[in-house]
Amino acid sequence: MSSMALGSGFGIVVSLPKNASRNSNGRSFWIRGSAVSTPQILETSNVNSKGSAKSVRVGVLGASGYTGAEIVRLLASHPQFCITLMTADRKAGLSFGSVFPHLITQKLPDMIAVKDADFSNVDAVFCCLPHGTTQEIIKGLPNWLKIVDLSADFRLQNLNEYEEWYGQLHKAPELQKEVIYGLTEVWREEIQNARLVANPGCYPTSVQLPLVPLIKAHLIELKNIIIDAKSGVSGAGRGAKEANLYTEISEGIHAYGITKHRHVPEIEQGLSDASGSNVTVSFTPHLMPMSRGMQSTIYVEMSSGVTHVDLYQHLLSSYEHEEFVRVLDKGVVPHTRNVRGSNYCYMNVFPDRIPGRAIIISVIDNLVKGASGQALQNLNLMLGYPENLGLQHQPLFP
Repeated sequence: MSSMALGSGFGIVVSLPKNASRNSNGRSFWIRGSAVSTPQILETSNVNSKGSAKSVRVGVLGASGYTGAEIVRLLASHPQFCITLMTADRKAGLSFGSVFPHLITQKLPDMIAVKDADFSNVDAVFCCLPHGTTQEIIKGLPNWLKIVDLSADFRLQNLNEYEEWYGQLHKAPELQKEVIYGLTEVWREEIQNARLVANPGCYPTSVQLPLVPLIKAHLIELKNIIIDAKSGVSGAGRGAKEANLYTEISEGIHAYGITKHRHVPEIEQGLSDASGSNVTVSFTPHLMPMSRGMQSTIYVEMSSGVTHVDLYQHLLSSYEHEEFVRVLDKGVVPHTRNVRGSNYCYMNVFPDRIPGRAIIISVIDNLVKGASGQALQNLNLMLGYPENLGLQHQPLFP
């Protein structure tokens, strides 16, 4: 398709999505092991390091949720992006600092209802709205906007699967055809040319990053994949729910969505894309009494003649040049506390006591690499910027 400029403030030209390579299921796939990784001076004002105005005007739809707040926190140190529009229907008319006092130092527009939003002063949008509400809103947005959608509304390529798992008809099937799935380290080239990116879910991110390279290399069997995943309570959203009250969550582990969690088809879609055939997994998520963090412990059966060392070496070589995915030294156990507040994914491989099987542990911050951080990584790519801009925060410990 033809290229188009994105607003008068840009000095770059980007293209609409190109046709991707497709497997036997009609799904496109891309595997690559390198990242744009250029250190940048971080700025907190609406002026970049050269003294000129930041060039990309960003809207945040659904800014009053946790992912919206993380977008704002990350953009505070982005040298090129500034926020010109914020919506939050239930918080319309309020300042952002009154809703999230930890970000009171940021100069931001007041939040308004999405129906009152004027996009004439916006070049790109982060859509942080609840699942089921996003399709109609994005369908009505101007077509010059670059959009990263953090909801699940565009993640599933099969519209019948979407209806089955989310209990409603897809309201923008014509848009689904142009959507690129935003697992950055896997779909980098397609993301660079996309207009609309479906940001992955947190669990699927933590699972696909270690498994996709291993499946592509035929190092593990496609059967008997077991995923035991655990998330901080922020993964359940900011809405008031009885099940998420302190007394319900604290001092215990809460399994939920057993065999029915909506991230199951997304995980299986990504692994099926990598293999070229259908993959079914056993996936059980748990809420943990912590605010943020996610660990996926994955049990796999290795292909004939393959050892856990082979898995380790392949992951090490696959992610050697990636800034945000790190394979730890042999024997080092990944811990969620070591990625808190960052866009990193740490992983490692261990031998199982059962012959022929291995254990993979992958950890991320569910609000950063599992949501807002990966969304910013994607928008950087879509607009031709180094993908680490605004994302060089080191993990926060203790």
